[in-house]
Amino acid sequence: MKIICIGRNYAAHAGELKNEIPDKPVFFLKPDTALLPNGRPFYIPDFSSDIHYEVELVYKISKEGKNIEESFAHRYYDQLGLGIDFTARDVQDYQKSKGLPWEPAKAFDNSAPVGIFINKADMTAEKGIEFSLTKNGETVQIGNSEMMLHSIDKIISYVSGFITLKKGDLIFTGTPAGVGKVSKGDRLEAFLQGKLNLKVEIL
Repeated sequence: MKIICIGRNYAAHAGELKNEIPDKPVFFLKPDTALLPNGRPFYIPDFSSDIHYEVELVYKISKEGKNIEESFAHRYYDQLGLGIDFTARDVQDYQKSKGLPWEPAKAFDNSAPVGIFINKADMTAEKGIEFSLTKNGETVQIGNSEMMLHSIDKIISYVSGFITLKKGDLIFTGTPAGVGKVSKGDRLEAFLQGKLNLKVEIL
């Protein structure tokens, strides 16, 4: 199982970090050791003093595929949920300033909490899939799948041109605006279509 993460997929988030908006999906990987099951606490690593939350829609790949056409991409996932892409922002800023890969800031252990996966057939969404994140009970991020610059079908088609997708792989699809720092004692709760999907305590 691998975790594929899409960056800069919401215009407002790209703007808040002063990043250019890409014309093609930007992706990077997290290893399976980054996965943090729902309800498990997240411990702030000692190599960073600026860990940020980034809530995202996450799609689970249901069968193996390579060079998947966008029109057929919907056949390659059957579940979705929410995840948090924890980012060591200070480490990322350093890596970017040196033109180095993002992995030290993105791929560390437990940096990818995931919530409950729901069958897409059970998901009713006439105007896109809505999701949000609260920090200590206050809403800090609100998103909708229609806000994505690149749809999940386009992402699957594009990524599968480089990397074979396998059953169980997870695709994090990018985060809306409102990212911010976490501190010890914080409580994060993510909601999918208004229902609690993921919760993480910061220690």
